[in-house]
Order: sequence, then C-alpha cells, then structure tokens
Amino acid sequence: MTIRELSQVEINRIAAGEVIERPASAVKELVENAIDAGATAIEVIAENGGLSLIRVSDDGVGMDEADLALCVRRHATSKLPTGDLMAIRTLGFRGEALPSLGSVGTLSIVTRPRPSTRGHEIEVRAGQTSPVRPAAARPGTCVEVRDLFAATPARLKFMKSERAENAAISDVVKRLALACPHVGFSLTVGERASLQLARAAEGDENAVRARLARIMGREFGEDAEPVHLERDGLALTGYAGRPTLNRPDASLQYVFVNGRPVKDRLLFSAIRGAYVDVVPRGRFPLAVLFLSVRVEDVDVNVHPAKAEVRFREASLVRALVVSALHDALRRAGAMAARPTGVLTPASSAPEPVQYRAPLRTWPQTPFSPAYQQPIAAPRGGLAEAALAFDAEEASRSFADGAAREASTPEPDNANYERLGVARAQLHNTYILSETPQGVILIDQHAAHERIVYEKLKAALLGGRIARQLLLIPEIVEMSEDDAALVAEHAEVIAGSGLALESFGPGAVIVREVPALLGQCDLQTLVRDLALELKDNANTVETRLHAICATMACHGSVRAGRPMRPDEMNALLREMETTPNAAQCNHGRPTYVELSRGDLERLFERR
Repeated sequence: MTIRELSQVEINRIAAGEVIERPASAVKELVENAIDAGATAIEVIAENGGLSLIRVSDDGVGMDEADLALCVRRHATSKLPTGDLMAIRTLGFRGEALPSLGSVGTLSIVTRPRPSTRGHEIEVRAGQTSPVRPAAARPGTCVEVRDLFAATPARLKFMKSERAENAAISDVVKRLALACPHVGFSLTVGERASLQLARAAEGDENAVRARLARIMGREFGEDAEPVHLERDGLALTGYAGRPTLNRPDASLQYVFVNGRPVKDRLLFSAIRGAYVDVVPRGRFPLAVLFLSVRVEDVDVNVHPAKAEVRFREASLVRALVVSALHDALRRAGAMAARPTGVLTPASSAPEPVQYRAPLRTWPQTPFSPAYQQPIAAPRGGLAEAALAFDAEEASRSFADGAAREASTPEPDNANYERLGVARAQLHNTYILSETPQGVILIDQHAAHERIVYEKLKAALLGGRIARQLLLIPEIVEMSEDDAALVAEHAEVIAGSGLALESFGPGAVIVREVPALLGQCDLQTLVRDLALELKDNANTVETRLHAICATMACHGSVRAGRPMRPDEMNALLREMETTPNAAQCNHGRPTYVELSRGDLERLFERR
C-alpha cells in the first residue's frame, strides 16, 4: 500500500473522534473556552440531547475579525503564549475543539470584543469554512453547534438515549460550575431550565455553600466538612461529605487539579482509601476537592480530552488527599444522625465534665470476660422493674422507681458527658441515653464494633496485638478452595492476632485469637475472612484492616444481648474517646440524637 497524506477534513474528523466523544464533550470544550475568555456569566442550551443543537453564550473578552478566522483552524490557540506545554494555566490549550466540531456538524460563531462596537460571524459546515462577515452581537461570544455527527452518521449509533445524553451534559456543567463559583451558569435542556446558578462574590462562603447545596444536595451543602491542608508544595481545599451521606456510585465525587475537572484514578483511589473504615462497601462518599500543584509538577497533556493528569510525585499527592480527608473526618467524627437523616453536631453538647459513676462498679476494661459473656437479664428493664415493685413503692411514679432500679443519677443533679447517662435498654439492642439537650439512641452492637475495631487497629499499628491461646484449638471446615485461600494468607492474618493453619483439605485449625475478641463464633469468623480475602485485592495493610473489621464485627456485643446499666454507661464513655465513633465499620450510624426541640415538635408542644 502506498502512503498518502490525510486531507484536512479527515484529520479534523479523526481529532473529533478523540476529543468529541458525545454531545457532553462538545459542551465541555465550549464552556471551558468561555471560562478561559474571562466570562462571568455562561448560558448553555441543548436540544435533543445536544445532537440537534448546542449553544454556549458568554460575556467574555470576545474575538476580533482576525482571531475569529484563526480560531476554526486546527491547532490554533491563544492559550500557549510561550509554547511551554509544562506551564499550562488554562483549561483549553490544544486548539482542536472548534475545527473538530466544524468537521462533524455545523458550527457557527458570533463574537464581539468588549471594546468594539462591531461583531463578526463565521460558519463551518462539514469542514468547509465560510468567510468572516459582519454581524450584530453582544460583547462576548456565542457558539452554536447544529446537527452534531451529521457528517459521521455511524457515530450516531453509539449515542445513548436523549435522557442519558442530557444527564451527561448536566454533569459537565455542574463540574465546571463547582470549579468556578465566580461565574454564573444557566443550563436549559430541551424546554426545561434545569440549572440556574448565581455568581458568587469573592470570599462569599454562603454563596459557595448555596452552590454546593444546589448541585450536591441540601444535606451536603449544610453539613459538608471543609478540607484544607498544605505541604510539599501541594495544597488541597474543598469539602468532604459526612460518612453517613453516601451513594451507590461515585457520580457526586468531583475532583479538580489547578481548577481543571478531572476523573483521575489516583485521586478517586485516595478518596476511597480515606473513607474505607467509615463507608459501607459498595457505597461512595460525596466530596468536592480542589488540588493545587505547581504547573511543572503535573502533566495535563496525557489525554486528548484532558480528563486525566499525571503527577511527578504521585505518592505525595495521594498521601496529602488521604491525610486531609482523615483530618476532616476526625473533626466530623462526633456527628450523630437524626431520624430525618440530618446530622447533629456534637458541639451543641456541653463540655465534658466529671462523670458521676453509677452505683454498681464497672470492671476496669469493657472488654473483660464479664462484658463479653452472656449474663442473666437484669431487673433494670422497664417492665421487669414495674413488676418488682412492692405495695409501698407502687404508690410512687413509675418513672422514679425505674430510675432508682437502673441505679443512675437523677437528671436534676447528674453530671453529664457528651453521650449522656444510660437510662434504659430497648429490645436488648438499643441504649437510651439522656443528655441536657435531649436523648440519644445507641445501637450497642454497631457502637462496640467501632470500639473493638479501633483498638485492634491501634494494636496493629503498634505491633502489640495481645493474643490468647485456645485451650482447645478450633477446627473450621469449609470448601477446599476457601480453606486453601485462608491458609495461603495465614501469615497476613496472623498480623491481626489470629493464628491459624491448614488442617488438611477443606479445613483450617485456629490456635490463637486476639485477646480483645473474647468469646466469639470462630466458625463464622473464619468463613467470613475467606470471603474478605476473595473480594480484597489491595495492599497488605488494607487486607489487615479489612480482617480487623471482620473480627471486630464478630467480637463485639451482639444485638439481643442484655446489658447492665454500668455496662451501658461504660460503653458510652468508650465511644466518647474512640475515633469515628459515629459510624460502625460498615458505615452505618452508631447513634441517633433527638434534641428537646425535636421531642417537643413530635409531641406538638411547639
């Protein structure tokens, strides 16, 4: 075969295949151009999923007649004044978008520079460019793309439904709107104005929060924790969602590098790693993060659509993101969930004071055998207490008798800490606690699971997990594949304090367990570990944390286990000093808080 040069039309169509994958890609390129032009207001209109019409209007600097003629030529750009590809400070820079759009559809541009009173227009239809001609225009630029992919009809077969294409366009505009709060945005899809965002003044935190709420949802806008960390020439700012606010996909994770929206695997992996202990598997947290990097330390020229970047020091970037999110999550760790899903800041509670211990004595550690082993149901339940009253006590109020039987201090003179004083256990599963501000309902299993997990992690990091030798080793039977998998990872599992080894085909034998676990169902624990090892293909450290989480679930106080008042109060005190105590290892809330105002509204007292 002989070699021939491609025509300019063919070159542009090949470029369009790389840069303009779908209508949303065209919207992204045009809106980025408007932002680079200094626009403060951008209007986007799309019809038929963007295939019939895309119109992007802005009030930016506009173009004169000479620039308008050049902008539709391939690789013509105003955004590389020095030609240095490692010093890019704009969103667009390749000069491919406009000629690519003109090669696969009909492109028209009407523009007018701000100082001028004259506007001009140009049109590109299927790769053929018209002369520049005068036109009436407002200051700024209006770009229209009609009949997208009409020149390449085969591409239309790969488009999704109109609803899906509209959703993709909306997502692009939202990403750029988050990146540029100083720019007002208007999006109309079909006949419906789907997004109207006012411009936020410089330093107006309320306006930024309002934009977050409009795009990410009201709960995120109200409760997201600010993120800020700088080190090693890197800076990360933004907002991290509470762990209890999560989704089944990562569509509400927005990441920006030097103001550029990206979908970078390294950054998304860092977000996932930061939330691994507090968000359920298969769920994704919400986050809006802005990473600032020296331009020489990041390459934005590694992807035709500029969706990915490459960092010179990727490990430093990942460590920064994880550290910053961990700091934010620690600050948000004392947030309790309300039944409505709204989060209640623990800062509304009083400062911790000296706690008056209940009359019964609690052992030195809540993980003693007495805490782990089932005990007889106490007579502290409300119904049991009522039946136990003698004739003299029956004349008193039920509430006073129940409080005395529970051996807890009276509300009027009680010294409260943040999670209050346990008043009752409900259904042998939930602890009812009283605070000066209201009441708290605690899931005893979820709360203790987090406590055990954090203790296991701390012991793991310190290399001092205490082990307990089993007097009679436990043999666990399972499938041959599962047994072989567990035995293969016996050394990794041993790092978490669980010593086991192969015991022939289809079985393993457990000889030691972490002392923190006390008595637990080793059969179920080991089988669950096999499932964990199948699903988890990450680092040894991640595997160890996942193993610890599984062991904590099996080694914590179970739902349905009766607890004495001193045990319940000891659990509350442990929660107050445990990181991430507002969520269990699976990301579920450990407690729900109702203020006095909430109670008054429930009973129509206000």
